[in-house]
Amino acid sequence: MRAALTRAAGGVLLAGAAAAQDLPPGDPEAGRRIAGQCRTCHGIDGYAQIPIAPHIGGEPAGYLADQLLAFREGRREHEMMSVVAANLSDQQIADVAAWYAAHEAVATLAADPADAPQPCVACHRADGIGVTEDVPNLAAESNIYIETQLKAFRSGKRVHEVMSPIAADLSDAEIREFADWYNDIALDIQPME
Repeated sequence: MRAALTRAAGGVLLAGAAAAQDLPPGDPEAGRRIAGQCRTCHGIDGYAQIPIAPHIGGEPAGYLADQLLAFREGRREHEMMSVVAANLSDQQIADVAAWYAAHEAVATLAADPADAPQPCVACHRADGIGVTEDVPNLAAESNIYIETQLKAFRSGKRVHEVMSPIAADLSDAEIREFADWYNDIALDIQPME
């Protein structure tokens, strides 16, 4: 029942919302100029500089654009990102998403993939690299960031049709275990050429 209500609430929130596929094509070079305002937290090439910010280099453009649109429209809230995104046009969102997506994220897994968190691997793989355009990479994300996001999905502060029902059933110990797994993966973000 809880999962059904979560999905229904997510659908209501998304009705009428802008989506990445509605944006104009992005220009990575124009996005590089916009990324200057992202560098303090996310780095110019998308490797996060602080533990509460995610690595965004090599993320799919559609995923990045959807997150920026969600911050801009108030469907996702963060004290810094909501302010930054509020001032971005559709073209700027498409451009900065294209810039970061033009990088390649390469994960190196030192542990046995069989030990990866099973509720996560279908979408994020054992090495933390998302399998589709709408799935973010988790490789080398700080355990603080992952734990915060999973708890936000669990509490309903963040709503997603897949993540909310998964997180709803996770204990604090499981959340920390999953966060630690992805935190321990090595990540190299290779800049666009």
